[in-house]
Amino acid sequence: MKLSADTVNVLKNFASINSGIEFKKGKTLTTMSTNKTVLAKATLQDQIEDDFCIYDLNQFLSVYSINDATELEFDDQNVIFKSGKSKIKYRKAAKNLIVAAPDKTLALPSKDAEFTLSEEDYKAIMKSAAILESEHIVFESDGGKIYATTCTIGQDGNPTSHSNSIEVADGNGEPFKAVFLRDNFKMIPGHYDVEISSKGLASFGNTKVDLDYWIAVEVKLSSFGG
Repeated sequence: MKLSADTVNVLKNFASINSGIEFKKGKTLTTMSTNKTVLAKATLQDQIEDDFCIYDLNQFLSVYSINDATELEFDDQNVIFKSGKSKIKYRKAAKNLIVAAPDKTLALPSKDAEFTLSEEDYKAIMKSAAILESEHIVFESDGGKIYATTCTIGQDGNPTSHSNSIEVADGNGEPFKAVFLRDNFKMIPGHYDVEISSKGLASFGNTKVDLDYWIAVEVKLSSFGG
């Protein structure tokens, strides 16, 4: 089997969430961060032909890129990278050596805020967060407009740093404040439908490709319903 450019792009993104990953036969791939605050799920263009685990996905991708036109084959213990005269045997990992994603898909316990986040706004949020060295990304609304703010929030719930706010959507009349750790924002840039639960979880669904992320909400710093 070969990996398309789109699949490699997804794998690079998933490696930023967790270097360990479990592949399963089919087109569905999931990963979860080691601290279990981020879960991601993608439907790949390529069909995975074997069940196996990889301990270091970044290294796996680097090996794949060594040669052109690499094809993957499998035996009981190895993923085999074949290209021309080259054949690299890359050892599979035992599942107990990685933090694997759960089999079931997460469902939000409630939907207390919903909006669409454009790719342009997502890129602007991440750029300002990096420049300002913000620890948090906050989505909040007074009921009229929804804003994304990059800042660092103290234990009292107030910003303690530089901040930048971007208007991202119209509100639905319900005020809320949902705080996230910036380090948990690992999404591939894109257009996302966002749903946030006051119970501590939010979903970000890419509107153009079958790619979804679930990210923990910092409940103690957040508020819903006024």
